[in-house]
Amino acid sequence: MRARLFYALHLMSRLNKDMKRILTVLAIAVLGASCSITTPVAATSNPIGSKVGTSSGRCYFNICRNVDASVLTAAQNGNITKISTVDYKVKNILGIVYTHECIVTGE
Repeated sequence: MRARLFYALHLMSRLNKDMKRILTVLAIAVLGASCSITTPVAATSNPIGSKVGTSSGRCYFNICRNVDASVLTAAQNGNITKISTVDYKVKNILGIVYTHECIVTGE
């Protein structure tokens, strides 16, 4: 009887160690999870230039305040007068922090 009790306690302690390892790995995976998507928005017949301009902003819990990720601001930041391409990038971290970025190339 006593041997069974010790064996049961041994199994429980082993299970607790394994569960701690599993939970630690899961916590690290969740905290490191993020998603970034870049999509093309527009392209013109202008040749691709050497200048790149960006504009971006952050939103928390999908609530955006004073975010200017516009094409005009990106072009002004890169001193671009003839736009060639426009890309839009969204980065999501755990559904809490969203970063919106507009990337403009041209001359």
